[in-house]
Amino acid sequence: MALLKIVNYPAPVLLEVGKPVVDFNEDLKLLVENMFETMYQAKGIGLAAPQVDKSKRLFVMDCSGGEDETQKIAMINPEIIYVEGSQEGEEGCLSFPGIYAPIQRNLRAIVRAQDVSGNWFELDGAELTARCILHETDHCNGIVFLDRMTILKREMAKRKIKKLQKTGEWN
Repeated sequence: MALLKIVNYPAPVLLEVGKPVVDFNEDLKLLVENMFETMYQAKGIGLAAPQVDKSKRLFVMDCSGGEDETQKIAMINPEIIYVEGSQEGEEGCLSFPGIYAPIQRNLRAIVRAQDVSGNWFELDGAELTARCILHETDHCNGIVFLDRMTILKREMAKRKIKKLQKTGEWN
């Protein structure tokens, strides 16, 4: 397994809609394994292919942070099929290191996706799981969490990023 490089905003791949995955092969399985390894190394709970510079509709997630093997899920070609309720919570993103903001999300989300073999399945998630599903599916659609912030928080985050870019702490 190999660690992948996580790209930071405003990398163009983060702002485009990912291409559907059509080849369910060994390369895909290796990419998913490497994405899990990269996500755990970065102390994240979700990682989408665009974040590792791959324009694909795919993400991995584990809301237990590696503590519970049953929480380890790869979602390929995800489609949100149902949402309900509302929650606000502090959110971060591996492509926005050091940036956190309160983000409004649905409290529950049902997603339909394919596994690494191409089989379709559904996952019904609430609270943190719903937040992660929605955040990572956004990445597959070229939406970053900056787009979900209030205007004030977005401007503050952009100023912080510009400052970090000037000092070379943001690549």
